[in-house]
Amino acid sequence: MASERGQGTVEWVGVVCIVSLLLVGILTVGVQVPGLDLGRSIGRHLLCAVELADGCGDEPLLIATYGDEIGRLVRRHMPTIGFEEGSRAVPVDYRRCRETTCGDAAPDGLVHRTEERLPVSAFVHVVDCRSGARSASEAAGIDCSDERAGRLYIQYWLFYANSATLRGVPIVGDAGEHRDDWESVQIRINPDGSADERASSHDGYNYSLDDFDWASDAGIDILKEISEDVGVRHPNGWGPETGLLLVSGGSHAGNAAGEPRGTRFIPGRRVHLIPFEPIAAGSHATFAVVPPWLKEVWRDPEAEGTG
Repeated sequence: MASERGQGTVEWVGVVCIVSLLLVGILTVGVQVPGLDLGRSIGRHLLCAVELADGCGDEPLLIATYGDEIGRLVRRHMPTIGFEEGSRAVPVDYRRCRETTCGDAAPDGLVHRTEERLPVSAFVHVVDCRSGARSASEAAGIDCSDERAGRLYIQYWLFYANSATLRGVPIVGDAGEHRDDWESVQIRINPDGSADERASSHDGYNYSLDDFDWASDAGIDILKEISEDVGVRHPNGWGPETGLLLVSGGSHAGNAAGEPRGTRFIPGRRVHLIPFEPIAAGSHATFAVVPPWLKEVWRDPEAEGTG
C-alpha cells in the first residue's frame, strides 16, 4: 500500500507539472482563450503546490482549503515533535487508527510512520482574526475581540489512542488512564509578523517546564495570576515560537521550550497535516474525551482551559 501511495503522489505531481507547463506555454505565446484569468489562477496554485510538495504531499490540500498564504504558513509553522524517553505512541488520523497497536512507532530516532506504516498526522484548525477576515470569522462564531484582533491562529490537533498520565507510578495502577487523547500545539502570528507558541498540558497551556508554567495544570486561577504577575509564568502559556513541541510520555502533555528528554523526534515537515474544519463540520465521531471542535479554544483562540 505504501508503494502505491508513493507512486500515486509521484504521478499526481507529474500531472501537475504538465498542466502547469501547458498553462505557462499558453501565456508565453499570447494565445487568447476563454477564462484566461481562471487559467492563470489555477496555474499559480498548481505551481505553489509543486513548490511545496514534500513527502506526504498534503500541501495542495492545505492550499485548496486555506488559500496560498495561509496554506504555506500552516505547513511552515508545524513544529518538530520531540518525545520523552520510552515513548512509543505518535499522533495519528483517528479515522484510520484508534488503538495503540496501530498508533505506536519506533522508540528512538527520526520517525514519521507508525509500525503499521500509518503516517504521523496532525489536524489543522485556522482562526483568522486579521482585518480582512475578522467579520467572516465572527459571523462563524469565532471570538476575535480585544487582543485577538489582527492575529492569525493556527491550531495543530494531535490524536493519541489513549492517555496514561500516571503510568509507571507503582501505587496508582491505571489511575489517570483513558481511551482517546486530544492534545494541541498552537501558533499565534502577530500583526508585526512575529509568532508565539503554546502547548496543551492537562488543564491549561504551557510554554516551558523550566518556568512556573506548570501552574496552568493546577487549576487554581489565583496561582496562575500571581505567577504571571511576578513574571515567572508566560501569560496564558504563550511564549516566543521555538519550532519545537516536547511531549511527555504517557500523558502526551506538551511544552514549547526546554531541553529534550529523549532521542525520538518527528520533523515538522514530515508530519501529515489534515484540514480539520471540513471534517469537524459533519463529524458524528464520539470520543472518551471532548473532541477539539467542541472545546472552547476552537472558537476562542485565547481560551485558558483545555476542556
